[in-house]
Amino acid sequence: MAANCQVTGAVPGFGHNVSHSNRRTKRRFNPNIQKKRYFVPSLRRSVTLNLSAKGIKVIDVRGIDAVVGELIAKGVKL
Repeated sequence: MAANCQVTGAVPGFGHNVSHSNRRTKRRFNPNIQKKRYFVPSLRRSVTLNLSAKGIKVIDVRGIDAVVGELIAKGVKL
């Protein structure tokens, strides 16, 4: 599963692990991605979304119909 959120657009960040001796090795900071299934009343069907934890909170506040409407307007296939 790709590590990006369909609602917030969160993608992995990159940086370094820094040891006690200050040596640096590359690392990747992945967002907390969850596969979540919602029933959308306006479409009369369920949709499965890849969401970050913040994306789930956005849907809780704004509602699934509003968020799915924006995704469809952007051209995201659901």
